[in-house]
Order: sequence, then structure tokens, then C-alpha cells
Amino acid sequence: MEFSKAVLARRSIRRYRQERVGDDALRKLIEFARVAPSGRNAQNLRFCVIRSREMVKTVFDLTAWASYVTPRRTPVWGKDAPDCFIAVTVDREMQSPVAHADAGAAIQNILLGAVSLGLGTCWIGAFDKEKARELLGLPGSVQVLYLIAVGYPAETPVLEDASGVEQTRYYLDDKDCLHVPKLTADDLTTWI
Repeated sequence: MEFSKAVLARRSIRRYRQERVGDDALRKLIEFARVAPSGRNAQNLRFCVIRSREMVKTVFDLTAWASYVTPRRTPVWGKDAPDCFIAVTVDREMQSPVAHADAGAAIQNILLGAVSLGLGTCWIGAFDKEKARELLGLPGSVQVLYLIAVGYPAETPVLEDASGVEQTRYYLDDKDCLHVPKLTADDLTTWI
């Protein structure tokens, strides 16, 4: 898929087909993440691919979804939940001041790579991080920064331009289609 198409097609997916994602696709996502920029090239991030159905369900139960449209976009286990998760972690003892920026770069590579592979993702920061660390069996020095839900999309959110001070909250229309307003480039940019 052409890069500009992947960027414009990428939306957070909260409804998934109940279909397994292959290990090869997940390895590609990790490959995309590992080559992302990293402050001082420290490469302190680590990735935990959560595949077993039991562990995916356990982690799924720790997450919160789409606060503006809850509960209508809260996935239901066994119906439209993600197939797997990728946990982005860092060892607190090695963590640099730019760990969250590094995570953002790696996660964006995963999100765009997923679109190119026909997958849907949702970057999740609303979850019980300490409980997730314990459930994943990670040492106390490791912090789970973010989760990425991964699966085959069962929805197609609509991107729309918002201008000026318009509301940018995402919303569901009367046909249960998710709309995601984004400010225009002109509204976000100052040219000097």
C-alpha cells in the first residue's frame, strides 16, 4: 500500500472480526517497530506479543475503550474483540527521558504497518498498567507503557475535516458509523 494511503486510512479500530492474525504478520509489526527512531539510539523499548486466547482475554478485561462513545464502541469478548495485543514496555532502570516519544514512534510504525497488512489496531493507554505487568509475568523494574490491540477490522471509521474551533470529539452517527474529526493542516500550521 502506498504510504500516503496508509496514513490517511489509519483509524483506531474498536470492532474486530473474530479471525486469527498470523504470526508472520505480527513479526512484521515488530520489525516495523524495531527500526523506529529512538533517542540516542538507546533502543530501550521491548515488545510483548500476547497471543494465547486466555492471556488476551485477561489483558482485554483490563482495558477501557472509546470514552466518548462508551459503551457502543466497547468491544465484546467473543463477538468483536481484538485477536491479540502488543504490549510496549521499558525497564525503569534503563528508561530515558524520551521513552514515551520513542514509544510513539515505534507504535506509529506498528499502526501504519498494520494498515498496509490489512489489519486494524487501537493504541491503548487506558488500562491497569501494574496489573498488566503482573499478569504478563514481567519483573517489577519493567513498566508497561501502552497496549496495541490488533485484529482484522470489522468497522470502517470515517475521517472528516474539522476546521477552526470545531468540536474534535469522535462520534457515532444514526447508522452506528464512527466519525473522527481531524483539524485541517491549515488550522494546525503557522508559516513563518
